[in-house]
Amino acid sequence: MPSWPARSKALAKEVLKRCLIALDALPEPIMCWLQLPAAATISDALAQARRQLKDQYREGAIDWDAAATGLWGVIQPRSAVPRDGDRIEVYRGLQADPRVRRRQRAKAAR
Repeated sequence: MPSWPARSKALAKEVLKRCLIALDALPEPIMCWLQLPAAATISDALAQARRQLKDQYREGAIDWDAAATGLWGVIQPRSAVPRDGDRIEVYRGLQADPRVRRRQRAKAAR
């Protein structure tokens, strides 16, 4: 029978999950892996990523508090609980409406 520390390490491995955080930041996306508790929400993951990545982005480049979030390209609330191996995405807002920009390009091409 394994000793108590060995069992606690096994339990610790079971209650952790790894998630990939993908931030749509300029000039290029930022990605990092996080170790999270099993019950961690998207909001918890963002708080940990913010602490871990504070030196890799300039202040204001990422809207940590209000940006839309999702899992694998599907918009999800910050209260959603990702599974082990999920990709948590943080989206930035559009600078302009794509339909309006397309119309402007078409008008300029005429």
